[in-house]
Amino acid sequence: MNPNLNRLRRSMMFLNAQKPSLIKDPYIYKPDSIMLDLEDAVAENQKDAARYSLYHALKEIDYRGVERVVRINGLETPHWKEDVRVCVAGRCDSIRISKTESAADVLAVQAEMEKAEEEFGVEKGSILLMAALESCKGVLNAYEICMSSPLLFGVALSGGDYTKDLQTKITGTGVELMGARQSMIIAARAAGKQCFDTVFTNLDDMEGFRKEVEMIKMMGFDGKSIVNPRQIAVTHEIFTPTEKEIIFAEKVVKEVDEKKAKGIGVFTVDGKMIDIAFYPGAKRTIEMAKAAGVYEGDL
Repeated sequence: MNPNLNRLRRSMMFLNAQKPSLIKDPYIYKPDSIMLDLEDAVAENQKDAARYSLYHALKEIDYRGVERVVRINGLETPHWKEDVRVCVAGRCDSIRISKTESAADVLAVQAEMEKAEEEFGVEKGSILLMAALESCKGVLNAYEICMSSPLLFGVALSGGDYTKDLQTKITGTGVELMGARQSMIIAARAAGKQCFDTVFTNLDDMEGFRKEVEMIKMMGFDGKSIVNPRQIAVTHEIFTPTEKEIIFAEKVVKEVDEKKAKGIGVFTVDGKMIDIAFYPGAKRTIEMAKAAGVYEGDL
């Protein structure tokens, strides 16, 4: 199994793959992942130039552990197959499939990826997939998409295209996205996949951004797509366990392990009634803290 399937992905920052000034050193901002975009950010007559830039960036730049995801053009375009070839030849970490509406879409990209892996001598299964859900049909088929491939690590909402399909618009209240967000996180969790929220484009409204990130964290999302380095610190703060949460999780894990050995099923930690059902969540908190580099305990 690819060890990167469940890696920490609190932030995924979009960058135009065609612009060397943007893609040469985004690791300095320390996002968890970067999204090198071959789709919407690139004009129709510049697709070849963007692929050329992308290939050399992947081959020549040390991104210092930051995950390199490439957003390819949609399957309705003539560009996506060559996008996949370049992604594999450059050995990116993951490919984001635009406008995914079915499991068949994921499997089509996977088939092209496997052909390219053979062509370029790349280890099979070393490159992962993720699916962007951008339509009502895509959201309705979220579980099917999540279950489509063991190489698919997660799904992401594209709010702009989705609201157009829904015949509404982004309002800033979150009301128009609530159904999609809830459906996607339920599907992702049922399938054991990760789930990522859409971008927040108003860079002047950092208070609104913080509130939205806090909301999606409460909903169960794993992280957020972002468009500017200014958004990284807030996202990481909210998606990183606090010292209080870590201490409580340690107590739960240790108490469960100790009480289970004694045949005790229910007990209290810091005045709260705890049973075995709390164990997975506590373990996950500790694993997230380790991945974020903020855990110094012995578990």
